[in-house]
Amino acid sequence: MRFVAVKSEEKQAAATVFKVRDLLVRQKTQIINALRGLMAEFGITVPQGPSHVGILVSHVEDDGSSLTEAARAPCLALVSTLRALVDKVRELDLEIGRRARQDDVAKRLMSIPGIGPVIATALEALAPPADTFTRGRDFSAWMGLTPRQHSSGGKPRLGKTSKMGQRDLRRLLIIGASAVVRWASRRGALDGSWLSRMIGKKPPMLVTVALANRMARFAWALMTSGGRYEEQRLAA
Repeated sequence: MRFVAVKSEEKQAAATVFKVRDLLVRQKTQIINALRGLMAEFGITVPQGPSHVGILVSHVEDDGSSLTEAARAPCLALVSTLRALVDKVRELDLEIGRRARQDDVAKRLMSIPGIGPVIATALEALAPPADTFTRGRDFSAWMGLTPRQHSSGGKPRLGKTSKMGQRDLRRLLIIGASAVVRWASRRGALDGSWLSRMIGKKPPMLVTVALANRMARFAWALMTSGGRYEEQRLAA
């Protein structure tokens, strides 16, 4: 039986900051999607992606757009709420960055490519103590990043990830791994490295999840044994 450790006040505060930020980010996304759908009803379409949000807002604020005045007022209310959310998320990002810079474990975690202040503080705040797990694979499995095992024709095979455990941490590590995979795909991974081999023969999403699994294991190692990440370890 695994008992839940009591978190310190500092970790509880860090977890609260992260959870509030996560909620505000989701609300921001909901408003952007709502604006996109409402504008489409008036024949105004804007490409998806964060870089196009400004264009979406400009269409709402443009008196010359096909948006009627009756529809513009409620859309402007959404834009006002969106800007307030953006400002608040920025404030929380600064707070998370400050906490990460002052925390030795978070600084070690940020030495792993793909792990920034948000992921580092989330790992510390949301995960149980690292010594709860006997090995990195157990830590990764707790997040739901370890593939299920099954047999086919008498041979053991690995299936999809279990998706059990802490969804927030799993999602964050996959986002971080995705950024590393995109960068390596454009710039090129270290020749002969694990990442290079995976990118060369596996679909991007499979590579991303496999890398997130490795990142979780390295994070566990740094949290239990100390030290910093060595660049060649993730690539090897």
